[in-house]
Amino acid sequence: MSSPKDFAEIKAGMAAVYERNAAAWDEGRDTSLREKNWLTRWLEGLPVPAKILDLGCGSGRPLSGYLAGLGHHVCGVDASAAMIARAQANVPGATFQIADMRALDLGQLFDAILSWDAFFHLSPEEQRAALPLILNHLKPGGHLLLTVGDDEGEVGGTVAGEPVYHGSLSPAEYRDTLQAAGFAEVTYTPNDPSVLGRYVLLARGKGAT
Repeated sequence: MSSPKDFAEIKAGMAAVYERNAAAWDEGRDTSLREKNWLTRWLEGLPVPAKILDLGCGSGRPLSGYLAGLGHHVCGVDASAAMIARAQANVPGATFQIADMRALDLGQLFDAILSWDAFFHLSPEEQRAALPLILNHLKPGGHLLLTVGDDEGEVGGTVAGEPVYHGSLSPAEYRDTLQAAGFAEVTYTPNDPSVLGRYVLLARGKGAT
């Protein structure tokens, strides 16, 4: 079993893992769009075009590309310069920039925010601090879609054979935080087989602040 020290070391080296492996990650990314049903639920009731933030957008494929193809105004951010370079080439109809979601300050508001397989790279403590910053970028009535974990804690994963870090809060804490932010609907779906067992958090209709 990994120790806190092991997790800290893995997490400290994770940015470099994505920089080194951007090409392999991009070329190996499943582009079958198995996430489509979740994206449809998340976008339901929003204007077209909506202003969308893809947090941890990676190479932009397939999610940013799909959303831009629907006619939405997509802004993708990622901490990896190599990933952003690939996203700019892959999805010329969207805008991309390097940014750290732990200190997010984009100076604009969005109708919908997505972080698929990215937000969970933050530690539980970082998630508690980052989630309010993320929600500050969401318009009243806006929607949020995240993949998270099954309970509070830390686990390891791999990208191109190299170790990466995953963290999560408890489902109850996510619900409490989002309900306190005034979302009209918060759903947590564990181990969804349609997206290969991911744990999906969907919040719709953010309250006015």
